[in-house]
Amino acid sequence: MDKEGRESGNKQTGPVNEDQDENRKIRRLQIMMNMVMSVISQDTDLTIEEASELVANSKRAALAMFPDKEFAYDILYKPRLQRLMNERFRLQ
Repeated sequence: MDKEGRESGNKQTGPVNEDQDENRKIRRLQIMMNMVMSVISQDTDLTIEEASELVANSKRAALAMFPDKEFAYDILYKPRLQRLMNERFRLQ
């Protein structure tokens, strides 16, 4: 096998690599959102302003990872975060 054959045999290109990258970004988003929700629910010193800032920053980060997916964020994470904020700060 020549040099080109060995190099092309070791590289992952195309849909496989894109799928892995997408899965990595999804997992990173899930971890980030779990951390945000944990901080909001467990940090007793957290103010409502700080929690709101965490929520806003998490949305900004999610949209930076997944542009044009605001609707998905709004149906997946926004209700969870709103419910958590309502429970934590007794909002109505």
